[in-house]
Amino acid sequence: MVEVLKKFFDFCGSENKKKFYTSIGLGVLMAFLEALRIPASYVVIKAIVEGNASDMTAYMSLGILLISIILTIIVKSKTTMLQTEAGYNTCANKRIEIAEHMRYLPMGYFNENSLGYITSVTTNTMEALAEVATKVVMMTTQGLLTTLLIICMMFTFDYRLALIVLAGLLIFLLANKYLQYKALSIAKSKDEADRILVASVLEYVQGMSEIKSYSLYGNENKKLIKAIEEASDVNFRMEKRLLPAMALQHLITKAIGVCMAAVSIFFYINDSMELAECIMALICAFMIYAALDGAGSFSALIRSVNIAVEKANAILEIEPMDTEGDDIEAKNFDIELKNVEFSYDKRKIIDKVSLYIKEGTTTAIVGPSGGGKTTLCRLMARFWDVNEGSVELGGRDVRQYSMDSLMKNFSFVFQNVYLFEDTVANNIKFGNPLASMEEVVEVAKKACCHDFIMKLDKGYDTVIGEGGASLSGGEKQRLSIARAMMKSAPIIILDEATANVDPENEKDLMQAIEELTRQKTVIMIAHRLKTVRNADKIVVIDEGRIVQEGKHEELMQKDGIYKNFVNARELAVSWKIS
Repeated sequence: MVEVLKKFFDFCGSENKKKFYTSIGLGVLMAFLEALRIPASYVVIKAIVEGNASDMTAYMSLGILLISIILTIIVKSKTTMLQTEAGYNTCANKRIEIAEHMRYLPMGYFNENSLGYITSVTTNTMEALAEVATKVVMMTTQGLLTTLLIICMMFTFDYRLALIVLAGLLIFLLANKYLQYKALSIAKSKDEADRILVASVLEYVQGMSEIKSYSLYGNENKKLIKAIEEASDVNFRMEKRLLPAMALQHLITKAIGVCMAAVSIFFYINDSMELAECIMALICAFMIYAALDGAGSFSALIRSVNIAVEKANAILEIEPMDTEGDDIEAKNFDIELKNVEFSYDKRKIIDKVSLYIKEGTTTAIVGPSGGGKTTLCRLMARFWDVNEGSVELGGRDVRQYSMDSLMKNFSFVFQNVYLFEDTVANNIKFGNPLASMEEVVEVAKKACCHDFIMKLDKGYDTVIGEGGASLSGGEKQRLSIARAMMKSAPIIILDEATANVDPENEKDLMQAIEELTRQKTVIMIAHRLKTVRNADKIVVIDEGRIVQEGKHEELMQKDGIYKNFVNARELAVSWKIS
């Protein structure tokens, strides 16, 4: 228990740890104030037993009780507020820290870890930590502190009982240690089941259109139901496994109180304890039972705190890319790859690629699917680090740049556009958060977005659904281009930017791309002939290698992948339904 609490406090950060420690200090004071009820009761009981009770005795006892109750309420209020603030601030800060940390992780991490896991940690796990941790820390520490203070006070009037209770407390802590061990033994299974459940729910919801289109209700329902049942089964097995340990802990708590009461009565019968002390010992027995029972009940939830902390730390401990480079202003925007090799999961994706792209030119990258086109472009922008060789921008290795100074040179328009659940204006402003509304409108007009934006319910203030679900593919692409224009980076990477666009939007989209790429260094991955043939350089990638390179006319003079690609496209265009 103590180890988990220490791990949690370290997890909180210095400011929130200070609040928790302050609350524990106040908890000691609160435990002392609650323990004042013992001498208050003792004054009255002793006076009654000795037959010299008076109004003064009653007033003195009542005064001590009132002071104890009033100050306890004040201190408890402050303690609760501190622990609540620390708990919620910790979770808010950790969400931000995880988000910042993920910015500098290699893209391979996001391929290995499902959206469900990341979502589960940043939402469910952190929410549970905020809700549970405060109660666990407050009740567990308060119960133990109150018990320890009562034991200290007992040493002042009968050390024998104090030693008995102290021994009982040590046995209680051992039982709690056993409870935590049993919880951790199944924690990984529960964590995995919860991750699969969240991933299955997300997959089911995100794939709803395909499920409806292909009538996959039965198959997808079976998968989701299986995940739900497995999560339910793991939770049931965890509770079943913990039940004996929890019962043992509660039994020890009750046994401490019963043993203390029985021994007190035995001492009184054998004339080794006064009646007043015996009655006080019985009262203390009930107070200790209440304090330990509260600590024991909530300590069962410590396993949840431990799991939550470990899941968050697991993400934060993943080694990020080395981003401690210099803030470099590129002297030019030439890009050069020198004998670049890159593997993913022991599978070589890029194999000894050397390529020079002069600034201000347009380079088209084509080739069979899975050949490494997208990976090559992302290596240029350092989404991953190369295994061998180097990627240079302006004559400097991209690893020498700080991540922010490198990324300001690149804008991206991907095939699958992601828009945030925010206003249209704010989605465009991601390219430049300080942009004025006039600049947003100007960029939207250049990207051929303004007309369809003005037809939305609230124009630029319309909130887009998550991922841009409320817009068509062409509209999302044009907003993505507007966002890239707003950034105004010197290098533009277009990854199949026109692949999924309907014919009625294609003209506007091509106009927007033309505006975006004017006087820029352009690197495009494309399958459409008309977006490729006018490029200054065409690079053909196959199985991670450059197999052809040159202008359209040059490559058409040679047999190979590019000529076959062009012929296939022209044949497809010539097809007609008679």
